[in-house]
Amino acid sequence: MSSSGDITHAAAADARPLLIYDGECGFCGYWARYWRGLTGDQVRYAPYQEVAAQYPEIPVEEFRRAVQYIDPVRRASAAEASFLVLSHARGKEIWLALYRGLPAFATLSELVYAFIAAHRPALYAISRLLWGRDFTPPRYDLACFLFMRGLALVFLSAFVSFAVQALGLIGSHGILPVAELVSLLDAQVGVERFLQMPMLFWLNAGDAAIRAVCWAGAGFSLLLFLNRLPRLSLLMIYVLYLSLLYGGQTFMSYQWDVYLLEAAVLALIMLFARTPGIWLFRWLLFRFLFMSGVVKLASGDPSWWDLSALSYHFFTQPLPTPLAWYAAQLPAGVLRFLTGIMFVVELVLPFLIFLPRRLRFVAGFGFIAFQSCIVLTGNYNWFNFQTLVLCVLLFDDAALRRICGDALLRGPLARRWVRRPAEGREPPPSGRAAGIIIGAIVCLIVFETLVQMDERFGGHPPAVLRAVERRMEPLHLASGYGLFAVMTTERNEIVIEGSADGVDWKEYEFRYKPGDVARRPPWNIPHQPRLDWQMWFAALDDPRRLPWFSRFVQKVLENDPAVMALLDKNPFPDKPPAYARARFYSYRFASPADKARGLWWTRRLLGLCFPEVRLRADSPR
Repeated sequence: MSSSGDITHAAAADARPLLIYDGECGFCGYWARYWRGLTGDQVRYAPYQEVAAQYPEIPVEEFRRAVQYIDPVRRASAAEASFLVLSHARGKEIWLALYRGLPAFATLSELVYAFIAAHRPALYAISRLLWGRDFTPPRYDLACFLFMRGLALVFLSAFVSFAVQALGLIGSHGILPVAELVSLLDAQVGVERFLQMPMLFWLNAGDAAIRAVCWAGAGFSLLLFLNRLPRLSLLMIYVLYLSLLYGGQTFMSYQWDVYLLEAAVLALIMLFARTPGIWLFRWLLFRFLFMSGVVKLASGDPSWWDLSALSYHFFTQPLPTPLAWYAAQLPAGVLRFLTGIMFVVELVLPFLIFLPRRLRFVAGFGFIAFQSCIVLTGNYNWFNFQTLVLCVLLFDDAALRRICGDALLRGPLARRWVRRPAEGREPPPSGRAAGIIIGAIVCLIVFETLVQMDERFGGHPPAVLRAVERRMEPLHLASGYGLFAVMTTERNEIVIEGSADGVDWKEYEFRYKPGDVARRPPWNIPHQPRLDWQMWFAALDDPRRLPWFSRFVQKVLENDPAVMALLDKNPFPDKPPAYARARFYSYRFASPADKARGLWWTRRLLGLCFPEVRLRADSPR
């Protein structure tokens, strides 16, 4: 409680506020050291055993009962004293404002303080367990430095991956030319198209423009990695990748594409306001992992509920790695146990993100182990690495140095980059206008994510909220997530065949998806071969209903170089086939005995899935 009683001349000797605590109480000393780290030299700290004689008006029992805050004009104790101290720390002023302005907050705060004061020995032990022996205000200079370097490499991987296949997918001779999309919407939709699909290809949709967007994105990713023009680089990365998202059409329809876009937006925010940026990234990590667990259970898929999903996953996933074969040989009981562990990682550990630092570290290590296992057994491009990079922000600098040791700071590059001033430092305070804009964007992102999560859980947000969220959706500032809601239990593969005479048929071999049963599953991380991925999804559907698939078969008949470059083996390199068709096969991993004979897969013909076709006589070759 505040007091205007006599303040001795000792306080007047130094105008800075003084916090007096019990020097014999481990809990009091622990948090006094932490507050000293927050406030710096703006507040003095002293145990009452040393300074009580200077304040005879304060009974010793009062010093023992609660901390005392003294400045030249006032004295406060307990919770109010704590909030007065925190008001001298950047970003912590909100607590004093709540204490003074929010009804009942002061009363509740004092009750909580009294409970803590009555249980200080136990809470001291808990504090050391949850925050560490010598807890100081966490710094994130090194964490942000490593995070931004890793994120830049993820952006680089995404742009380069799409660049090397872009012309075959959306170029003028590709499967789904973006120029055709632009012409179609230009004729059918008015200016609304710019809001519905914001992309640079409205200006130019030619092959040169496609290349320019891809390689400019790679260039800005390198600039970000080198910490050159980081804010401009992130803005351009977002604009360029958003253009590819819409221009890529079916081939850019994956959750990790919008996951990457949201990361670009949040990284840009973090360069203006670090603390909100870090918490937004933690919120993104929470949503991405937690909703992936929720959708599995919400789907009602029995393989998730009876924990048998991993018995199918390793051979039915889109692009297994060689290690997936060995994982699939694990006993069924082990696979069920690992499925249960996965649910713990996705449904329980995400909540630790928002708890004290050591519990947050537990979540971080759990996520890292989980994502590493996925990387070893499945080719999921860069998205696991993006999740691993986000995990860096669960650790503060002290933890990272303890984990990595001095090796992290050795060598010329480390000395040059890690120790130099960089975006790892706390950004300088933004101007008032910039602060208002950043705050509005942060609130908008949080609002949009809450509406999306409500809908995912089957809720019905008010119409006005959904209307605002729908209006913002084309920008992909935030997105809904939830991977692998339903587990596929059979692996059907589409095999494209060509023939010169309609009698002798030859198979086309893709670069990464299963085909030749004797070929070892390849590694392609961090590349995403988007045609191979779409072939996996086409096998879950009727290919005859997919416009892009018909266009692909047409390109096979035309022997189009841009599209054929996406394949590993073209059995008609010199002259196009006269006929083409597609057949369904059921694939499974080979048994250990067949594996010993050099086979990785076994397959069984299911039938024809796309009828025999040929080009019309007037079609171009």
